[in-house]
Amino acid sequence: MKLVVQVKLLPDAVQAPALESTLHAANKAATWVSALSFEHFGLTGSVRELRKLCYGELKAQGFGAQAAQHIIKRVADAYTTLRANIKAGNLGPPGAQRRRKAESRPVTFRPEAAHTYDDRCLSWNYDAQTVSIWTLDGRLKHVSFACSPGALKQLAQSRKGETDLMMRDGKLFLAATIDVPDPEVSEPKGFLGVDRGLTNLATTSDGDNHTGRRLGRYRRWQARKRAELQARQTRSAKQLLKKRARREARHATHINHIIAKTVVAVAQRTERGLALEELRGIRERVTVPRDQRARQSAWPPSTSSAPSSSTRHAEPACRSSRWIRPTPRSAVRAAATPSAPTGAPGTTSAVVGAASLGRPTTSPGSTSPRERPRRGYSSTCPTRPPRSAGTGGCDP
Repeated sequence: MKLVVQVKLLPDAVQAPALESTLHAANKAATWVSALSFEHFGLTGSVRELRKLCYGELKAQGFGAQAAQHIIKRVADAYTTLRANIKAGNLGPPGAQRRRKAESRPVTFRPEAAHTYDDRCLSWNYDAQTVSIWTLDGRLKHVSFACSPGALKQLAQSRKGETDLMMRDGKLFLAATIDVPDPEVSEPKGFLGVDRGLTNLATTSDGDNHTGRRLGRYRRWQARKRAELQARQTRSAKQLLKKRARREARHATHINHIIAKTVVAVAQRTERGLALEELRGIRERVTVPRDQRARQSAWPPSTSSAPSSSTRHAEPACRSSRWIRPTPRSAVRAAATPSAPTGAPGTTSAVVGAASLGRPTTSPGSTSPRERPRRGYSSTCPTRPPRSAGTGGCDP
């Protein structure tokens, strides 16, 4: 299976401007190719047609052969994705405002959007932790990068395919593709049901309750700071709001990851699968009071394809829902799969991990508020693990 390893580039004062200008120029050229494709072919431009139309001009602008080919392919892939979304109804029915807006203008590329490199434009030196990368100003050699020892080992052993250069918050990153063998799949000896709530982020059928009290306090504190910045209505305040939004999202993702690893460790040790439930369309089905709207809106919509369960108890839900093999990657993906709060009409359980908090819920196996631990993320880990811990979580 294919995974992505991200490393941070550490260019010097000479290398950084060359990389930034190349990334901006590539995205500007991609926007130009996209406009030309939309003018001549609408949403159906192919790589072959765009190559005949734009390759010579891209070469004249200073792009190498491989860079020009990647720009053209990025544009063609963008329109292929757009057509697929329209066909699947992701942009609404015919005549919807969002769909009409997407169909009426060409695709544009942000100046800091990712640009693709292959092995002819980018080479790696794992021992020295440097890369040699093509730019409009020539080939840059000995560009340092930083990553964890585990990521470096994965790159050295399994890197295969293309690499994306991208910029985020003024920092340059490389996202490399690695190809690792699929883990062995075995039949589970049982199922571990996972119910997701707003106050109790995840409750398993074994009775383990992962509370979100600390995350709730953190979100309320962020909401107060957000209100203060919104009241200023200045340009710097808007920039700080974006920065805080990303920080809050990273914090919630970190909490989800801790819970997912804990649940998956239990499933692996007991050789069980994970039983999850899809709660697609919960926002349309459930109406909440005005003071609860922000909490519900922070809950992402469901996009998984698991069949729904009609039972109200955790154990039968394990039998009627789909199961996921107990591997860390499966659980992390399950934790990232958006869903909705429990306790709503027509819903019973949800996926591992929660991205936000909301109204209190009660599910089978969960403890009462008086019995819940006052601090920490779960009953198996009553106190927050130290920052020096390797995974940031605790062993179940």
